[in-house]
Amino acid sequence: MASYLIAGDRLVRALAPAGELEQERLPGKLRAELEAALEKKHKGGDRPSGPARLVSFRLIRDLHQYLRERDSALYLHELLEGSEIYLPEVEKPPRNPELVARLEKIKVQLANEEYKRITRNVTCQDSRHGGILSDLGKEVRSIKALVITIFNFIVTVVAAFICTYLGSQYVFTEMASRILAALIVASVVGLAELYVMVRAVEGEFGEM
Repeated sequence: MASYLIAGDRLVRALAPAGELEQERLPGKLRAELEAALEKKHKGGDRPSGPARLVSFRLIRDLHQYLRERDSALYLHELLEGSEIYLPEVEKPPRNPELVARLEKIKVQLANEEYKRITRNVTCQDSRHGGILSDLGKEVRSIKALVITIFNFIVTVVAAFICTYLGSQYVFTEMASRILAALIVASVVGLAELYVMVRAVEGEFGEM
């Protein structure tokens, strides 16, 4: 918090011998305090050369009150022309080593939790991909089994037809009778195979 002014040249000249404040007959104590403040050197002064010339707000208030009581023609704002508010540098308090260590520990814990969360998401995605591939493999195997079953059905029916047609030549002499007999036998075999195939397909879909 600011509590000092850096006195400007106007105030310094007014306090000098034969200055404007000389005619106001300042109290000895107030003049002495003002002159001492202007001559005192302060650490951290903003002026690179000479004293910092810091004047406290208390002395400025006392001077202002005295001039008002005397109904002086001098105004405080005129005397403070060129003056500046002094803002000292704020010294940062030293950091607590225990607090710093706790903060670092918390940072490490947060980083570990974030890493675990990221790796957990990656693991879940891998497991989902593995499940998709497993389901796809099951579907491929089911389709393959279905294709094989249909192929066996066709081969069995054709084989039954050919065998009946060739074997019926010893029973029937006419070709139409032989073909009819072969069709009947092939149909019976086909219906039996179809029944077995449907049962097998129902079992496959039931497992899926």
